[in-house]
Amino acid sequence: MTALFALGTSLLWGLADFGGGLLTRRFPALTVVVVSQAVAVVVLGAVVLTTGAFDEAGPRLWYAVAAGVVGPVAMLAFYKALALGPMGVVSPLGSLGVVVPVGVGLLLGDRPGLLQFAGIAVAIVGVILAGGPELRGAPVQRQAVLLTLVAAFGFGAVMALISEASTTVSGLFLALFVQRVTNLAVGGAALMFSVRRGGHALPADGGGLKAVAASLPALAFVGLADVAANGTYAMAAQHGPVTVAAVLASLYPVVTALAARGVLKERLRAVQAAGAGLALVGTVLLATG
Repeated sequence: MTALFALGTSLLWGLADFGGGLLTRRFPALTVVVVSQAVAVVVLGAVVLTTGAFDEAGPRLWYAVAAGVVGPVAMLAFYKALALGPMGVVSPLGSLGVVVPVGVGLLLGDRPGLLQFAGIAVAIVGVILAGGPELRGAPVQRQAVLLTLVAAFGFGAVMALISEASTTVSGLFLALFVQRVTNLAVGGAALMFSVRRGGHALPADGGGLKAVAASLPALAFVGLADVAANGTYAMAAQHGPVTVAAVLASLYPVVTALAARGVLKERLRAVQAAGAGLALVGTVLLATG
């Protein structure tokens, strides 16, 4: 069950990143974050009310609040990086944040078997190689890499926090709702601050609110896929070792890179293709271990 939920997380995060990256090339990154999270809040609010999840309120929800504060910062940095650099490069680097939940899991006593340790090592090496040698590239590429590393640490922290925010399914719904409400509050405040300083909330090339409305299905998909990914990751972490769940969930760059290759015709370097292959080998080792 851990492998199934974690791989589902990779699929959802990979598609959400691809969609968010495309949207950020037209809309300001903060607008993408705020609108997508607003849709997630509405849907999760309905789920929480329907399931009576408010009864699960407790001190663990502070983990969800913390994840909600860190999340918008990570998403903003990541979407800006996706708008600057090739998705097939940025997305793999973003998954380096896996070292945060893996480290937490080891500190809390997770002890994967030898084969799973090998899978973790192979998958992490694959993710690093899939990022490609971009640090010595143009200034825009370096900026994209630095933004991605900020996002990576944030994503890793969110993974660690959300896995601690609940112990039941209904509690998970409530934790995700609290996280997204906090996301919306932090992101909305940042957007208002940006506009007051002369930034844009709507596309610079025109279209205004009509453009946002036309893209609402895509924005909703990004927000809901991200929420679902957080949920499946929490379930994966509850059913098995956090170290295994975190590494399998971090394989979402393969999905993003494949989507970018298929839709945007982005070409990967040989080292990146080799990295993606190693990541898949690591997945097999983890799943069979």
